[in-house]
Amino acid sequence: MTESNDRTTVIIHTDGSALGNPGPGGWGAVLRFGDTARELSGGFRQTTNNRMELTAVIEALTALTRPCSVVLYSDSKYFLDAIRQGWLANWQKKGWMTAGKKPVKNKDLWLKIIPLLKAHTIRYEWVKGHSGNPDNERCDVLAKTAAATPGQPVDTGYTA
Repeated sequence: MTESNDRTTVIIHTDGSALGNPGPGGWGAVLRFGDTARELSGGFRQTTNNRMELTAVIEALTALTRPCSVVLYSDSKYFLDAIRQGWLANWQKKGWMTAGKKPVKNKDLWLKIIPLLKAHTIRYEWVKGHSGNPDNERCDVLAKTAAATPGQPVDTGYTA
């Protein structure tokens, strides 16, 4: 795992979970800036894992108060492939239709993500889920806890 120690870079880890998929779901994010850490999470009564993965990204980037340099770690191939393989750009060009000529799932969330991605300089990194990465593991706990007790998004106020 490569992380920046540059104090101008925010390191973000995100994760989403759905118990039943669809079912109760939750998302979690850990944001690090220098020596400061912030945890965010929230849950929904009926959702999918992919919606929670995207929501984690949205909530983490929304928490930034100004344009930043970001290293965004995710274990979601759905999110990362949409960015890295150009799916998101193609969906927009094709009127939000997939290559298979079906409506894009989670369009409402992708529409929220687009301006957030443009607001920041982001390097995307895939991290294998459940592989011992401490911040990814923490996001997983936050997401699963929020899924088990769905409610409004919560800022734990955690500071390292």
